[in-house]
Amino acid sequence: MIRRTSHPEATVSARRTEAFTDGVFAIAATLLVLGLTSQSLGSIDSEADLAAALGNLLHPVFTFVISFLILCVMWMTHVRQFEWIARIDNAGMWINNLRLLLIVLVPFTSSLGTDYSDYLIGRVLLPVNFFLAILVGWLQWAWALRSGAIPGLSPADARRLGRAALSAVIISALAVAASPLVGSAGFLLFFLDGPLTRVLRGTDAPVDPIGPPPASPGASEGAGRLGE
Repeated sequence: MIRRTSHPEATVSARRTEAFTDGVFAIAATLLVLGLTSQSLGSIDSEADLAAALGNLLHPVFTFVISFLILCVMWMTHVRQFEWIARIDNAGMWINNLRLLLIVLVPFTSSLGTDYSDYLIGRVLLPVNFFLAILVGWLQWAWALRSGAIPGLSPADARRLGRAALSAVIISALAVAASPLVGSAGFLLFFLDGPLTRVLRGTDAPVDPIGPPPASPGASEGAGRLGE
């Protein structure tokens, strides 16, 4: 991955922060499956008992799948952000750490949403958890824009990507509002993320305005063969 190596304010390369964040996301996504165990099936004495017990797992499986997919969306946002963030200072690292604190809570709030869905708090905590994590992720981009940590983007393009990132913040807030009635089913609103992102962004995602130096004809041919 090619990165710029300096900008006016940052003091530390963003690569280690990026790698640490990748690991935390991977662990949190893996721990989600611990809420689905054979012990949840109860006592099984026949095929009918097993079929009925598996049917009762539909809600936990739905919550697991939705939570996993939203974590994937958040990780993809993290990847896109750090394609542009070259270096990071202490404030940026602590903002990222706060987001990761909220990420590692997801397996716990997901299990609460499964086990205590009959209670208001049980239905609301997981959507609130995701909303706060997504909000902090958006604030991290605002920090990057303010601190000059994205030298490869013009300020206008950086602000445009920030507006696009508001899509997930808005949708997760709507999921929180809907959660008292529908619980984690409110996350289905994330199917609107793509269209809303395009509306907020206004145009296609910006490309690196600096770009790599022109390649020689021989290098172009080699790159073409690699892409085949």
